[in-house]
Amino acid sequence: MRYIDRSMEPLIGSIADEFSVILITGPRQVGKSTMLEHVLEKRHEPIEVVTLDNLTDRQLAATDPAMFFQVHRPPVMVDEVQYAPELFSEIKMMVDRGAPPGSFWLTGSQQFKLMELAGESLAGRAAVLPLSSLTQVESLGLAPGVFSFDIDFWKQREAETRPRSVTELFSAMVTGSMPGVLSGKYSNLPVFYENYIRTYIERDVRRLLGNVDALQYAYFMRAVAARCAQMLNVAAIAEDVGIRQEKAKTWLSALERSGIIFYLHPYSNNQLKRTVKAPKLYCHDCGLMAHLTRWTSPETMEAGAMAGTFMENFVVSEIYKSYLNTGVEPPLYYYRDRNAKEIDIVIECDGEVHPIEIKKTASPTLSMTRSFSVLDKSAIPRGRGAIICAAEKFGALDANTLVIPAGLL
Repeated sequence: MRYIDRSMEPLIGSIADEFSVILITGPRQVGKSTMLEHVLEKRHEPIEVVTLDNLTDRQLAATDPAMFFQVHRPPVMVDEVQYAPELFSEIKMMVDRGAPPGSFWLTGSQQFKLMELAGESLAGRAAVLPLSSLTQVESLGLAPGVFSFDIDFWKQREAETRPRSVTELFSAMVTGSMPGVLSGKYSNLPVFYENYIRTYIERDVRRLLGNVDALQYAYFMRAVAARCAQMLNVAAIAEDVGIRQEKAKTWLSALERSGIIFYLHPYSNNQLKRTVKAPKLYCHDCGLMAHLTRWTSPETMEAGAMAGTFMENFVVSEIYKSYLNTGVEPPLYYYRDRNAKEIDIVIECDGEVHPIEIKKTASPTLSMTRSFSVLDKSAIPRGRGAIICAAEKFGALDANTLVIPAGLL
């Protein structure tokens, strides 16, 4: 099994010299504790590692946080900290008493709950960073960087590696991007993902929602996965599963809080009043999505009815994670109005809005960017756009439209 370097490592190394508390959140098995241990090893700092999966340590942390930190003195790394939220108040007091930078290294798999706890107890004292599964850049060992519309950025990326072919892209989608799979630790994908779902429901979902029916929740996850890269329709999901809409909303919230799904919200402003209101739903990991929707080979997926859906989910997820890995909230939206004009991704940054169209084709045309002009009505100037597709080389259709191979993301 090999360790795969994470794009977030340099960021963590720099903020550890400034913040007393570093909190890494994210879903199970994305490599949170492994990454922190690797960062600490490179810093040559001896540190105790405690996991609250250990029931004795968990009980002590929950009942006597002060004693916990006498037994496990800082600097200390606490894994699965969501099991003992009582630690946060004690950490706050220790930071206020002068705990130096790099004293507390925390990981946890209930993203929004931990961010809420950190915001309440450790505002201004903790650096909170969400980690997702691996990006293409990480799995291929390429130089990290947030998604860009700069030509030199893509020329440099193309000089580092050739774009993955369509077949290789769909193979990557079926395999997914979990470190345990890509590092070679696990080779049987069906067994890995079935165990992942079972563990997630037993440990995370039941902690968030109580004693849910495991089979019904697994079926719910399949219904959600089948609607990725679509506008959220809670009623349709609830009907599929046979539950009330309110329960479906609560269960969707658990998936989002656990880092399994995320949303792109519609882009709108005062000049764009006819936009739809519903967000679009995406899965962080295409491998989990493929397993839930019963796609087992890249050949059948590429030829199947969901090929375009998987391509869109893959591209949006890669761009989304490129921002997360720099500690920046992804400025990603989508556009759809009541006239059915749609733009897959709208990125707002540096005083401009940038439209992106996602296509499975290897031969994009300018007609595919027809909807981009609706952003000219926006109060913010429209910047350079792009078509992300299965092209074999980076290029451009005109001065304002790049052609970016999905295999270079």
